[in-house]
This record gives sequence, structure tokens and C-alpha cells, in this order.
Amino acid sequence: MKLDTRITSITVLLVLAAIVIPFTADWHLPLLDGVVVTWIENGQALWLLFGALFTAWYIKPLSRPEGAKQFWLWAVVWWLVLLGRSTSWGRAYFPDEPRIIFRGISVILIAALALPVLFSKTLRHEIVRRLREEPFPLWLFAITAATFLISDAVEHHRLMAPVFLHNLHYADLIEELYELPFMLGLFLITLGFMQRERVGENATSRVGDVQFAK
Repeated sequence: MKLDTRITSITVLLVLAAIVIPFTADWHLPLLDGVVVTWIENGQALWLLFGALFTAWYIKPLSRPEGAKQFWLWAVVWWLVLLGRSTSWGRAYFPDEPRIIFRGISVILIAALALPVLFSKTLRHEIVRRLREEPFPLWLFAITAATFLISDAVEHHRLMAPVFLHNLHYADLIEELYELPFMLGLFLITLGFMQRERVGENATSRVGDVQFAK
């Protein structure tokens, strides 16, 4: 794996956000009986939907060659799975519908994510190739993973949760706030991969045009 160890400004901002978030509980912000947390959750759902739509629009998976096509379709499914998880597979917006509907949605989305890896040799080779050849943003990934783990720890009251949760009354708020840098970091990592692919594609196209002109 090729590691990109540059520390970018956005990485620094995400680190600062992760440091500041626990102290929001000390500011005694009004939660408005859960309305504030609901607003944040709705914003997250919109962001994850945007991630799926933007990825599909920007990289146009169906126009990619074999390997890249499967990889980027798989990436879009990842966004949809995260969206499903964020909304309890739709139950957050349709709480009165039968639970079997949401269970079915979860099974379909998770299967769409897992089965291609199991049965598509092309996808597996493409994942391995990218891990070996493409530069991976080490520090951006580190803060993205860290904020996800902190959010999970706060949600499930794991051992390190008290370090980040100063007031149990604000547990839901702190959990959701930590998911914001995670989702932003995930988008930026994906965007970086897509931009490099587009730049490489354009460079190859220009070289081909020059050779054709000769």
C-alpha cells in the first residue's frame, strides 16, 4: 500500500473538531427535547444520499472499464448502506410500517454490498489493485476512523466513552456530532480517489490525442 502522509488543512480541521466536540456538553446547549439531534440526523441522511448520488454522477460507474465499473458501483452501494443504517433502514421516517419491511431493506442492501465481494473475482482484484497501487491518505483516514470509533463508543457506552462524554444528558448529541467528521472524511477520501482517476484518465486521453496528431 502506498501511504500519503501529507497533513492537509482539512485533516487539521477535522482533528480540531474531534477535540472540541466533547466540550459542547459543557456549554449546556438546548436540546429542544431531541429536536436538535433529529435535525442533525436528518442532515446526515441527506449527506449520505448526496454521497451516493454525487459518486454516481461524478465517476459515472457504468461508463468505466471492467474492474473500475464494479468498484464504483460497489462504492455507491456503500453510501446506500450507510444511509440505511443511519435511518434504521427507513424506520426513522416510517415508524408505523411493519418491521419486516425494514428488515428486508437491510438484508437487500447488506447483500448488495457483501455478495459482489464474494462472487465477483473482478471486483476483488480491483480492490486489491487499488490498495496496492493508489496512494492512501493516512492521516485523513486515521481521523475518519477515529471519529467513527468514538461515536460508536459513546453510543454503546464502551470503556473509553467517559473520555468524550462529559454529561450523559448529551450522549445522543455527542454521538451524532462525532459522526459528522466521520462522514465528511469518508466523502473526502472517496473524492480523492475519484479525482485521481479522472485526472489519470484525462492525461491518458491527452497523450492519445498527441500521438494521433503525429
